[in-house]
Amino acid sequence: MNATRRMNVKLMAAVIGGSAVVAMGALTLAISQEQAVPATVTSSGMSVGATSTQKTPPSAPETTMAVPAVKATPFGGAGS
Repeated sequence: MNATRRMNVKLMAAVIGGSAVVAMGALTLAISQEQAVPATVTSSGMSVGATSTQKTPPSAPETTMAVPAVKATPFGGAGS
């Protein structure tokens, strides 16, 4: 009786494993077919918004070093 039950469990595990492999194959096939379709891009040219301005950048940076406007006291009042 015990050997029959063990055989049924093995058969059930084999069926579940086989169906998982088939399901993964079907999912892979569905994903690969979905990505195989080339994307179509339609464009009528480049358009620039109304707030766009074009100017030459400065030759040197405006600030050489950033300094905070307000410096907070350290936690616990320690330090300088």
